[in-house]
Formats: sequence, structure tokens, C-alpha cells
Amino acid sequence: MNLATKTGDEQSDLLFVNFNQDCTSLAVGTRTGYKLFSLSSVDKLEQIYDNESEDICIVERLFSSSLVAIVSLSSPRKLKVCHFKKGTEICNYSYSNSILAVRLNRQRLIVCLEESLYIHNIRDMKVLHTIRDTPPNPHGLCALSINNDNCFLAYPGSNQIGEVQIFDTINLRAVAMIPAHDNPLASLAFNAQGTKLATASEKGTVIRVFSIPDGQKMFEFRRGVKRCVSIYSMAFSADSLFLSASSNTETVHIFKLEVPKDRSDSNRKDRPTEQEPQGWMGYFGQALKSSATYLPSQMTEMFNQGRAFATARLPNSGMHNVCALATIQKVPRQLVVSQDGYLYIYNLDPNEGGECMLLRQHRLDGRAGDSPVPEVTPTDRPLTHPTSGTSYASSVKKPESSVVPPESQPYQELEQGSTGEGEGTGLGHLRLDDDNEFPPMTHKSD
Repeated sequence: MNLATKTGDEQSDLLFVNFNQDCTSLAVGTRTGYKLFSLSSVDKLEQIYDNESEDICIVERLFSSSLVAIVSLSSPRKLKVCHFKKGTEICNYSYSNSILAVRLNRQRLIVCLEESLYIHNIRDMKVLHTIRDTPPNPHGLCALSINNDNCFLAYPGSNQIGEVQIFDTINLRAVAMIPAHDNPLASLAFNAQGTKLATASEKGTVIRVFSIPDGQKMFEFRRGVKRCVSIYSMAFSADSLFLSASSNTETVHIFKLEVPKDRSDSNRKDRPTEQEPQGWMGYFGQALKSSATYLPSQMTEMFNQGRAFATARLPNSGMHNVCALATIQKVPRQLVVSQDGYLYIYNLDPNEGGECMLLRQHRLDGRAGDSPVPEVTPTDRPLTHPTSGTSYASSVKKPESSVVPPESQPYQELEQGSTGEGEGTGLGHLRLDDDNEFPPMTHKSD
């Protein structure tokens, strides 16, 4: 997530934070370069790599490999693909407009501009397809499945309502349009298997999960009814049983993707006779069921929406953040990286849920030691007046027409370079699931 914003009168040094595809590492872009951290321990945040160069506003790592895709704030139209362990630049591409987001898996690399998407073959970086004239997407909202068999791309189909376009990046064809929300989209996230897509709108009160590629609604969760919020990020757990959502409030919500027992057992012949409702809430629920056909559809829909299974409290509200669900030291954890420069690690009880305990918080500025865990206030209030300044996506200047390269495709050409493996070493033998491998490409100078 791009975090190039100003906090008060002081400009934040943090420009970008994101987890890699399997949540085993964290990438951080700053005004002086970028850093990669390992997420193998709760007690220690181990720095893998530190590059002190230019202002890096996007840095995406391919799983645990040495391949990283980076974009600098000073050259927002240029994408560099690098091998960070060798300290070499493999290739670079320039585009007709500023790069707002980059997504990659072991088969595809996606570059998102405000009104177009470029689909590259990650093995040789050739442009396979360009999706042109997309609705204005100033925040670079898109999601790419990391599954090789279900390699789908999701992006907004409208900037007026919450339509989601699903595109098959292997067969290069559109497969579905999902009418997900009445309001424009704010967040998209695939599960690891590429079979589910979570969506949230700018209103931020309802989160929906759809099956992919048919686009059928599977789950609907309500994160709040009091006020609208800005959903900053969403993330599935590796087993797709949980979905995490963070926003401009200090509460991170974790939802459990399970079918209610009364619905899943409805077809069982040995189902016991329904018992009489107990207490006031029991009678109230029974009355709702029996009068569902008479209530407005909006009311019955609200009562059928799932609530959060667990929550995690951040020390601050209003700061941009990115959430992830990961297993660290064999225990499920809720991770949140905030614009305040900290990684917060919480315990998640997969059986009981409830309030997640804040275990550790780690600084991302390279300073030794971690600050003590702060006291978290028990309120859930969104920021009344958003942090001043604008995001990177909305602040970068569009290039002047005199220097715009042809829009049909990036102008930078690539060729297979000398890799020490001899001419004709097949790209088909490249194993992108091997962390020691990377695409054997070199940058061709102009």
C-alpha cells in the first residue's frame, strides 16, 4: 500500500509497505531506499536486505525469491525488476503514465495505471495483453490470485458503482463481471487458492465474499452499522477460513468463513426437533424468522449478515495500514503494518476468537530495540478529519505529452542476456517456485 502522505507538518519517511504473497516477508519502501524483513519470528524482526538508493514508493517481492519489482517516486513511470541478492537490475520498463500498483505471481506480473492494465509474462517480461480504457482507477485498485491454476485478475469495472471485473490472465480473456456493491470499490483480495474474492466498497460497512470464477455470493459480513469507514486492506488466511479487514478506525476485524449450523444442517434427516426459544433474544430471533417475508429486504439482509469473529485493536486511528493473516511459529497471527512505522503482531485464537492480544510491535526504521506495547483504548472511532496530504497515487504528476512513449506498449525492449548457461537455455526450464531461481533477463540499454 502506498503511504506517501504527510502527517501534520512532518513528512513521513515511509512510502510503501506490503507483505509478500505467502506472508513470509515484509517489504518497506522509504524516501532513502527499500528494506525486506523476514516474518519467521514473533520476538524478532530480521532484516533480510537494505538498499539505500532513491525514494521507493512500490516494492513487491516474488514469494521468498530474490526477484523484486520496484518503482521510485522520482520516476513513477518506470518499473525496475531486480535480483536483490546479486544487486543487479534484470530489466526495466517505462509506461505512458504513472504506475499505481504492481502485482506478481509465478506466472504473471501486472502493472496497473490509472486507465489501463499491462499483463506481462514473468519469465521474459513480454507484454502478453493490455486491458485499455478501464474506468478511472486513481488508487490503482486491483488484485491478482497467486494460484497457478486459478490465475485471475480483479479490478474495478466502474468508478460509479462497485462492479468487479474478473480476467483470466492465462487464457487472456474476461470471465465474469460481479455486481458486488452499490458504491465504488475500496478494497479487493483473493484467497490463496484463487477460488474466493473479498470485496468492500467506499461505504465500508459490508464486506462480501464471492466464489471465483462464477461470481456467486458466498458470505456477507457487517463490520459496523453506526458510520461509514474507509477499508484500507483485506487478507485471507492461508486456509481460507478467516478474512481480516483493516480500516481508518483502530479496530481490525477478523471474520470466520463458515456456514451457520442451522443452514448447513437443514437437509439432515436426523436433525432434532427445533427447541423453543429461550429468553427475550430467543423470542426476538424467532419472531424475525417468522416475519421475514413481511420485513423490508434491507432489514432481513442486515440481520442475516455475519459479525466479526475476532478483533484486534491498534494504538492509533486514521493512519493508513496493511493487514495480513499468517502462521508464525506454528500459531495463527494477525499482522498489521501502520503508517506510524510499526509492525503489530497479535495472537488469534482460531477456536474462540474474541479480542486478539497484542504480542509485539516492531519498528521499521532500522533502530535497535522495540518500543513497549502501548495501552490500546477500547473505543472504535474513525478519524473525523483524515490525515492531511494526499496519497502517492493521487499526487504523482502525469508526464507531459512531449515525453510520453507510445501507449500501445512500454517502449523498453528486452532480450535474453548472458546468464552463463549458454545460448538457447530454455525459459521453460526456469523454476520460479525455486527461491534460487529468477528470470534470466538483462536490461538492453538504449
